[in-house]
Amino acid sequence: MNRKWLLLVISLVVIFGLYLTLDRNQEPGKPKIATVKASIDDDPIMGSVNAPVTIIEFSDFECPYCKRFANETLPQLKSMYIDMGKVRLVYRDLPLLTHEPAATNEARAANCAREQKGDVGYFRFHDGIFRTTLSGGSGLSLDQLKEIGQLIGLDEQKFTECYNSERFKDEVKADFEAAKQLGVKVTPSFVVGKTTANGEIEGLFIEGAASFSVMQAVIDPLLNQ
Repeated sequence: MNRKWLLLVISLVVIFGLYLTLDRNQEPGKPKIATVKASIDDDPIMGSVNAPVTIIEFSDFECPYCKRFANETLPQLKSMYIDMGKVRLVYRDLPLLTHEPAATNEARAANCAREQKGDVGYFRFHDGIFRTTLSGGSGLSLDQLKEIGQLIGLDEQKFTECYNSERFKDEVKADFEAAKQLGVKVTPSFVVGKTTANGEIEGLFIEGAASFSVMQAVIDPLLNQ
């Protein structure tokens, strides 16, 4: 089966899966499936850099659906695919204007954690934010962010200096602009495709908090190519 036919089959499976599993209260309410190209840029990676399949997630730390994905679906993906070396997840920031300034502040804080503890530390901090935040733009205070940092062993003085300097603000904005160029308007949204050497991933664009079964329906055929 050639690549175009394979992507068509996957698309039909995903559309059917989204129809069955979509939360009817979730905005915007209609799944959007397309084939796109997206870059992993220099953003944090969960899992093996050599994993054959890449998921690029565009996410907002204050988005309730992103929180649900992080707390419910991601652990399943991690156990079944990421920890097994089959899939890697790339996290890219898409702070929605309705959640500002909290969304960008938390994204900056996560990058400050990455500065000290690398990608592993980034995702531990990421998990801490999603466990703690009430979502919707209410945000976490600097003291709350420092508490998460303490749990992963950050140097508090360095973290505070990094956070107050706002030096990762441009990094977050660059992700926002990249998502805008792709036409991504909803968080979370995903691009799922075969891993490439140049970091340009051509794959299916999935808009909205896809369930584990939907993600599985996309990943398994790619692993069998």
